[in-house]
Amino acid sequence: MAELSTIVAKWGVAETLPLPNRYNSAIRALVARRASELDFRWDEDVFTRSNELFDTDDAKAIEQAVLDSGYRFEFSATASLDAEPDKYRRPEAAAKSFVAGDGGADEALRGRGDNVLTTADNTTGTVLRISRIEQVMELLTDGVPENTVAVIDDSGGTLTAPILEGFHGVICLGGTVRSHLGILAREYGVPTLMNCRIDGLNDGDRVELETTAAPPAADAYETGDTGHARIWKLQS
Repeated sequence: MAELSTIVAKWGVAETLPLPNRYNSAIRALVARRASELDFRWDEDVFTRSNELFDTDDAKAIEQAVLDSGYRFEFSATASLDAEPDKYRRPEAAAKSFVAGDGGADEALRGRGDNVLTTADNTTGTVLRISRIEQVMELLTDGVPENTVAVIDDSGGTLTAPILEGFHGVICLGGTVRSHLGILAREYGVPTLMNCRIDGLNDGDRVELETTAAPPAADAYETGDTGHARIWKLQS
């Protein structure tokens, strides 16, 4: 059993979300018990007897036990927010980390972020905060207003995917340029700033995004060299 303990220890930290933790823990416990009962040696038996430790019927039984306990699956759009709340900050927290006017003489500055793709000119448009499925359904039905710059949180890649192509620009309050939303924005050619910190922007405000800025370097999120693309509030 020392060999098995060593392998389990390599698993690393415990899973953050309840479902993976519960499912994987049940598998590990089952495999450990059977390995002990069968005198299973990993170095000799792993390629020839592994089906004796865990099979399809076991997987189905564990899943059924979880469901019978009353557990229900969570929406994927909220998974990253629940798993890493400090990394994917909610808008209220994000606003506190940037104060309008921090740009010194540049009083129109209202935020900073990471540019996904460089455009020939900066992007201007009208702010619309999108955070609910009902809003997406309404915009699917009625169409996205012209020149809309959507302000979304980290769930935006999942939440707004059906209408992403209709945005004139995007301000995302979480993620990185390598996030799902960043990939989609590049594919659709939608000017987008990720990992943004904003303050003093409301629905209907006209803004300018510095999408002429260079995207972050490959090691930017490790070194902290981020937030160079600026966001300005324009006079109506």
